[in-house]
Formats: sequence, C-alpha cells, structure tokens
Amino acid sequence: MEEQRKPIIVTPFPQFALRIPSRPLAAAGLRWRAVLFGVILAGYATSSSLASAQQSKPEEYHVKAVYLYNFGKFIQWPDTVAKDKSFPICVLGQDPFGVVLDATITGEKIDNRQLLPRRISSTRDAAGCRILFISSSEAPRIKDILAAVDKFSAVTVSDIPDFTAAGGMIQFVTRENKVRFEVNLTAVEKAGLTFSSQLLKVATDIRKAPGDEGVKP
Repeated sequence: MEEQRKPIIVTPFPQFALRIPSRPLAAAGLRWRAVLFGVILAGYATSSSLASAQQSKPEEYHVKAVYLYNFGKFIQWPDTVAKDKSFPICVLGQDPFGVVLDATITGEKIDNRQLLPRRISSTRDAAGCRILFISSSEAPRIKDILAAVDKFSAVTVSDIPDFTAAGGMIQFVTRENKVRFEVNLTAVEKAGLTFSSQLLKVATDIRKAPGDEGVKP
C-alpha cells in the first residue's frame, strides 16, 4: 500500500504576502500552482514524509524561487548602483532550481527592470547580479566567495548551513517544517543595502553581526 502523505502546512504571514508572478505557468501543471497558492500566504511545509527527498526537493525550490523573486521588491539598493534595464537573479554553482527559476521570473519586472535568470560559475561573473543565490555545492569556499562578491552590492542568499554566520545576507532555513529565512543585518548594511521593515518582520532571526546567535525580529 502506498504511504499516505501528510498534508502541506501553510501559515499566513499578513505582513509579507509573497506574490505569485503574473505569467501563466501552465506547463508546470496544477500541482505547481497549488504549491504557489500556499506560498502567497507565505508559508510552505517541507517534510521527509512527503514521499522521498527526490520528490520534495523540486517543490522546495519552487518556493525558494518565488522567495527570490519577492525579495527584490522589499530591498533598496544604493544610488551608486546603476539602474539598468535588467535585474539579474544569479545562481552560483550547481543549479538546484532547474527550469523553475526561469518559469518564475522570466517576463517579470521590478522597478521597471526586466528580471533575468543567470547561471554563473565564477565570482568574476557576479558583477551586475542584484540577487545572488549561492548553491550548496560552493559550501567549502563560502567565505572566499562572500569576500569576492562583497564589492558588487548583490544580495547574497543561500541554504548552506551557517550561511549568515559566515557573513551571508539571507539564509533559507526550515522551521516547523516550513521554508523560512533569517537575515544578517550587519552584512546587509555593510553593503549599503536597505531591507524593508516588512521583510525583516517575517525573518525568523536577525543577526546583528557575523557569528552571533541572532535575535527574533
């Protein structure tokens, strides 16, 4: 008999409702849209009991792709950063998103700038990235990567354990079987970036300095 799946648990965060991109995602199927309906209420449950890890991983990165899209709307970059026509969201290292990132952001805009998915293999290619997701494949050299991209005013995001403790800005974490995130506010301010109070209210933890224990917002 097939193992019964536990229901997806969704917890609404009224201060920060994630928006589903407006483009139709018919190719992704009804299940993709159902998952994102949960995300618009701003919570997604991940569980080892949701079948195998191979099945739950794609759904997890569906949600993380939508988070990346929405982060850009709650962040202010310094005036020194040129407002080009494009808004690149980059992935450094082995890409865990696949076509999901493209389906989520292609055709969308933030501040009248076209969102573009980019895959890069070197920190030299990170110039111009507004949001930089650093894959877990890069964990062994994470401190070197963060030091190298420090001058680019890119929002660094990852799900590598202890990412914010190492100096990254946003780390995806799992809390009560839900994809959430924590923020290293010191790293954000050092880069001259400003995170909206709405974004900070939803963070599970806010670190004031690399290596600290973090505080509840």
